[in-house]
Amino acid sequence: MVTRINPSILAADFANLERDLGRIRTADLVHVDIMDNHFVPNLTFGPPVVDRLAQVSPLPFDLHLMIENPERWAPGYAEAGAFSVTFHAETTTNPVGLARKLRSIGARAGIALKPGTAIEPYLELLPEFDQVLVMTVEPGFGGQSFMPSTMRKLRTLSDAVKKSGLDVWLQVDGGITEDTIVIAAEAGANTFVAGSSVFNAADPAKQIALLRAAATEHQHAH
Repeated sequence: MVTRINPSILAADFANLERDLGRIRTADLVHVDIMDNHFVPNLTFGPPVVDRLAQVSPLPFDLHLMIENPERWAPGYAEAGAFSVTFHAETTTNPVGLARKLRSIGARAGIALKPGTAIEPYLELLPEFDQVLVMTVEPGFGGQSFMPSTMRKLRTLSDAVKKSGLDVWLQVDGGITEDTIVIAAEAGANTFVAGSSVFNAADPAKQIALLRAAATEHQHAH
């Protein structure tokens, strides 16, 4: 099973983003958190910044839209060349329609769920998505502690994906360290967003390798 490490640039040095993108070139994708100060109480990057960063990034972008009205914004990010665009289940009444739109443009379509959002209503929609993101913290800020309570949801999702035979990436985001990545890998995750643990490391590439090895060793085999 493939293990993917997607460092979140929310934890990078905003004055040196191009430099920091270069320091994570051994990762799989760059995780970019888009926040609008409505769905979450924080404000980050918008389309002009994302467009410019994409021009200097050694890796494609895995966008996580923590925004209201994703129907309005998500297609534009896909058209700009994002590899993957994930929107929140809580912000849309037509997740399938938006996912199909993103796929038709050429991006991978992902759906994200906050810690308190049940996975069950979305299990039958799995064929419509390329990725499901189980938030392991409340969305909005980096540096929070991992919530083990979210692992039950991840196991349910992992079992459903295995039964279906679909190739849906299972992503976790929030508080991912060398210790918590093992817990998430054992519960079925294969795609890991790590911010502080990568960018605060003396050698981000070495830290990416450590995280990858820890997760690969503990990935679910049932």
